[in-house]
Amino acid sequence: MQGISRRHFFGAVCGGCLAVREGFRATPVQAQAGGTAAAAGPVRTSRFGPNDTLGNMNLLTPQKVQEAARLVTQGRAYPMGIVVDRSTPAFPPRSVGVTVLMPGQEGGQTFGNNKMSYVDDMISGWLGVGTQIDTFAHLGVDYTFYNGNKAQDFVRTTGVTKLGVENVPPMVTRGVLVDLAKFKGKPRLDGGELVTADELRQAMQQQNVRVTPGDAVVLHTGWLSTLPENPKRFGDEEPGIDGAGAQLLAGMQPCAVGADTWGVECVPFKDPNVVWQGHQILLAQNGIHILENLDTSALVRDGVSEFMFTLGQPRYRGAVQAIINPVAIR
Repeated sequence: MQGISRRHFFGAVCGGCLAVREGFRATPVQAQAGGTAAAAGPVRTSRFGPNDTLGNMNLLTPQKVQEAARLVTQGRAYPMGIVVDRSTPAFPPRSVGVTVLMPGQEGGQTFGNNKMSYVDDMISGWLGVGTQIDTFAHLGVDYTFYNGNKAQDFVRTTGVTKLGVENVPPMVTRGVLVDLAKFKGKPRLDGGELVTADELRQAMQQQNVRVTPGDAVVLHTGWLSTLPENPKRFGDEEPGIDGAGAQLLAGMQPCAVGADTWGVECVPFKDPNVVWQGHQILLAQNGIHILENLDTSALVRDGVSEFMFTLGQPRYRGAVQAIINPVAIR
C-alpha cells in the first residue's frame, strides 16, 4: 500500500490528528483498499452572504435554543470533554502542560499580616489536544477557507484576523447521537473502518435519529475506549466517515458534527492522495464546525440519543482551535 510522506501529512493534518507523544513518531497514513474519492471542489460563497463568518451557527435562533431546552426532562448533565494533561496523546509536535507556581513565596514567604498564600498556574502547549473544536480558519481548500477567505488575507503568526474561535457564538442547540457501533453490532468499530454514507443513513433511520437545521450531530464509534488501552493504536488509525458521509450530513444543515474519534473521518484514507476531504466539506464549503474526541460513553450507556447540547468555548483571540468540554443535558 502506498503511504503519504510525513511532510505531506503535516501539510494536510487536521487539528485533532492524534498520535502518541512519547515513544511514537507519526507513521505514514497508508492507503485503504477501495475506490478513489474526488477532491473537494472550490469553496463557495456562503448562502448567508459574502461577508458571513458564522456559517450554520446562524441557525441557532432563540427558537432553536428554546427547542433544545425542552429536551431537558431529567436535569442530568453529561460532560463530553476528556481530561487533558502532559501525557495526552497528540499529533507531534503537539503537547500541552500545566505548570503550577507560588510566585514570590520562595522559602515560605507569605503576604500581609494575615499570611496570605496563593497558587497560580501557567499553561503552555498547543490547542489541538484532547477534546476540541475546529473553527473555519483551521482547514480549507488550496489556501481558501470558509466563504472564500484567502489565507494570505487573514492568517498571521500572531493569530488569525478572521474566523477565530473568539467569534464563535455560544452553541446551545439540540444534540443528536448516532450509535454507529450499535448499528454495526459490536462494542466499537475497528481502526480504519469506513462508515459509508449509506450505512450512516441506515443507522439514523434504524435508530430514529432525525436531524433538523442547527442541530449538533454526534457520532459514537466506541473508538475512544482504545485510548487508555493502546494509545499508539488510537493515534495510528480510527474509524469514521469519508467525504460522502460528510456531504450527507452537510445536507442536513447541522451547526456542528462531532465524534468520539480524533478526526471524525476514517483513517487510513481510501485514497492516500485525498486527505481530510470531510473536513473540507464541513468546514470550508458548508460552515459546519467539527468537534473531536467527544466522550460519548455515558450517553450511550444511558440510551440517550437526543439532548440539549451546550458549549461555551474559550475565547482566545485569533486561535483556530480550542480545547473544550461540551455538556449534554437531558
